[in-house]
Amino acid sequence: MIIGIGIDLVESDRFLDWSAFKKQRIFTKKELEYANDDNARSEKHLANFWAAREAALKALGTGFGDDISFSDISVVHDDNGRPELVIAGGAKNALKELAGSDAHVMLSITDQDDYSAAVVIIEK
Repeated sequence: MIIGIGIDLVESDRFLDWSAFKKQRIFTKKELEYANDDNARSEKHLANFWAAREAALKALGTGFGDDISFSDISVVHDDNGRPELVIAGGAKNALKELAGSDAHVMLSITDQDDYSAAVVIIEK
C-alpha cells in the first residue's frame, strides 16, 4: 500500500554560487565526493540530491526543521549506480511514524538541461 508520494523539480544553476561551507552544511561527504568526481556536472548532481531530499520530505508530509535536519536524508548509489535514499535521525522517526518499521522507500531521479527532478514513493 502506498503511504506517501513526493516530487520535486529544481534548477541546477542555483547551486553554482553556493559556498563550500553551505554545500558541506547541506550535503553529506559522500554526496560531495560523488558530485566532485564529475566536475563538469557537479551542480547537476547537487540538484539531483536536493530534489531527492525535497521529494522525500513531501512523501513524509513534513519539512526540514527542528525534528529533521539536512543530513537526515541523503542519496547513495548502489553498485549498479542506482540512487537510493538513506534516511536517519528525525526523518527515520517520521518514516516509522508514518509507515511503521516495514516501510519501503523508492527513489527515481532524472535531469534534463538545467533541471533535476525526483520522485519518492513510500510503501508499507
